[in-house]
Amino acid sequence: MNNERTRVDSEAPMLSLENIFKSFLHHGDVIEVLKGVSLVINPGDSLAVMGASGVGKSTLLNIMGSLDPPSKGLVKFREFNMYQMDEGRLARLRNREIGFVFQFHHLLPELNALENTMMPALIARCSKKKAVEMAREVLSKVGLERRMTHRAGELSGGEQQRVAIARALIMSPKLILGDEPTGNLDWLTGQEIADLLLQLNRDEGVAMVIATHNQKLAEKMSEKMELIDGRIL
Repeated sequence: MNNERTRVDSEAPMLSLENIFKSFLHHGDVIEVLKGVSLVINPGDSLAVMGASGVGKSTLLNIMGSLDPPSKGLVKFREFNMYQMDEGRLARLRNREIGFVFQFHHLLPELNALENTMMPALIARCSKKKAVEMAREVLSKVGLERRMTHRAGELSGGEQQRVAIARALIMSPKLILGDEPTGNLDWLTGQEIADLLLQLNRDEGVAMVIATHNQKLAEKMSEKMELIDGRIL
């Protein structure tokens, strides 16, 4: 995948979705969640995805992140057809090109902030020394240089989410997907995390797609869209 980074067309969109449909079978009934969604994410973009609970925001992000294929439609990362990649290439894509931040941080409680942040680098077979170096750098970037040796349970909710963001950033991804990253935090802490994400978008040029109910965060992003009845408003 590293070699593919150098070969891709720098003018190609970061991510494009063309006429995406997604349906699920529930107790014999077909539930249509997405109905012909198309959008393009370019390098450095920041897009807020708005909408009521249950309209398909998480489903859309899962499709963008190679976690769940659409029922119909085309998803391309750069010029590569995402869902024609084999599982090994998809795993490398998730590990090195796309960072995920969820509403619940999903940290491993027995590990400290540094160890949690290191995990993607270790999965990518970086040496432990290199992984530690990378984790220290990115934790400092999110303001946790003095909390690296604290376990998850010893950190506040906002600090835990900062660790989750650091973990998403450690492999220098080109795209961050956030599913309600401020939704489990109090208002003030949520604003701090929102500001951190926006700063990373501005300073690092990382493209971001954030599903959120946080109007203040959405208003500060370069674009916003609303999902209603499986379609983009």
